[in-house]
Amino acid sequence: MPAVSAEVEQLLTSDPPHAAYLSTCTEGRPHVAPVWYRYEDGTVEIVTTGRKLANLRDNPRVSLAVSAETGGVPEWTVTLRGTATVVDDRELTQEANARINRRYGMPEDAWAENVLVRIAVGSASLRTYD
Repeated sequence: MPAVSAEVEQLLTSDPPHAAYLSTCTEGRPHVAPVWYRYEDGTVEIVTTGRKLANLRDNPRVSLAVSAETGGVPEWTVTLRGTATVVDDRELTQEANARINRRYGMPEDAWAENVLVRIAVGSASLRTYD
């Protein structure tokens, strides 16, 4: 059975795109930050730099939360847990950056200094709010 159900895949790839909140932890200190992402076939791609990237290099275990709301009222939340791999390849990073930026309506070369990170999803959960 796949870690990500068809229903969760549909939410993660729906329009308009939502930001994810990436949770990393190093030296016992958690860090949560918003990121844009692209999901496909059990893998989340992000491009990032700074504290998030440093934390991922130190500890690849991560969690992401993606949610939707209307007028401040939550509709659903997807929580993903997985293992991140930093991809230190400029060409692959540029390609992923362009894909993600297109998804969010930005120029393909925006934030070109970022580095590609691929997260293999190990588990996914969905919570809906009625």
